Amino acid sequence: MSAGAGRGRGLGRLAGRSEAEPWADAGIVLPARRTAPAVRQVGFRLLLALAVLVATTLIVWLDRGGYNDNAGGGVSFLDSAYYATVTLSTTGYGDITPFSDTARLTNIFVITPLRVLFLIILVGTTLEVLTERTRQQWRLNRWRSTVREHTVVIGYGTKGRSAVDTLLGQGMRKDEIVVVDPQRKAVDQAAQHGLVGVLGDATRTDTLLRAGLPTAARVVVAPERDDTAALITLTARQLTRTATVVAAVREDENAPLLRQSGADVVVTSSSSAGRLLGMSMLSPHTGAVMEDLLTYGNGLDVIERPVTRAEAGHSPRDCEDLVVAVVRGRRVINYTEPEARTLQITDRVIVIKSGGAT
Repeated sequence: MSAGAGRGRGLGRLAGRSEAEPWADAGIVLPARRTAPAVRQVGFRLLLALAVLVATTLIVWLDRGGYNDNAGGGVSFLDSAYYATVTLSTTGYGDITPFSDTARLTNIFVITPLRVLFLIILVGTTLEVLTERTRQQWRLNRWRSTVREHTVVIGYGTKGRSAVDTLLGQGMRKDEIVVVDPQRKAVDQAAQHGLVGVLGDATRTDTLLRAGLPTAARVVVAPERDDTAALITLTARQLTRTATVVAAVREDENAPLLRQSGADVVVTSSSSAGRLLGMSMLSPHTGAVMEDLLTYGNGLDVIERPVTRAEAGHSPRDCEDLVVAVVRGRRVINYTEPEARTLQITDRVIVIKSGGAT
């Protein structure tokens, strides 16, 4: 399949899907704060209010002889609960009244403080509900005004989650990563992991604008379909010319299309897995080492780091780490090539180190 033909079929299919499934209601989901869920908070406050009501009812019923019921007869337990309810709620019908000195003192020093506590619980719960939306809007506005030089991960499936885990393992903070996915479940999962999530179709400009893509430094494109990846890459490149775009595709034949769309690096998942399978078949130990290198934080890791002053002017072979390539400007040079025999202070080196080292 030629690149032009692939683009025509891929983008045509995706354009039709976008019109059929609009995402005009795409939203931003901020990481959950480390507080008890709202339902649990309200439930706790209701139990506390009920405890105050029960305590007041028992106090009145134990001293029921000091109360007068205008309807006649003694004060029953139901009458005590009724009096506690109208008293704590400041309704005060006046049909049941304290007349003894003990009952009146109890109302002054015990029931009145309980009434204040009861009102504080009710008012506090109401204010909590009313101000929650305001707090969320403030957090959202603050995030929008501060997000810069971040990484946008489009697609929070297996590939996207693995990319995020690797970024976090290499020292990137969670607040520097924004996840974009059309599935609500994936966005909520990202938020539970402490990441900012954007719900929406990443082929649409407004969705990527919500993710702050124009100010992003890195973009990871990892949707489920190759044609979707191509259109996302095109849309992303329209919004930023400076960010590094890394895209994943399933088939080798679609890799040129992604590069033409603006991807700096294209990773082919199916061919990479196939090469690893073939390598493991011929040499299980070699396959295990390669799998180790691809899994960040376990055993050996491949990382890129700057050349130190002590290493500048020397050969890559003199470095403490095992150097496999030298990055000079925008070029990647094999360490065995003549150009890479002497390291420069502005170079960066790709090395193999023990797992988790930076």
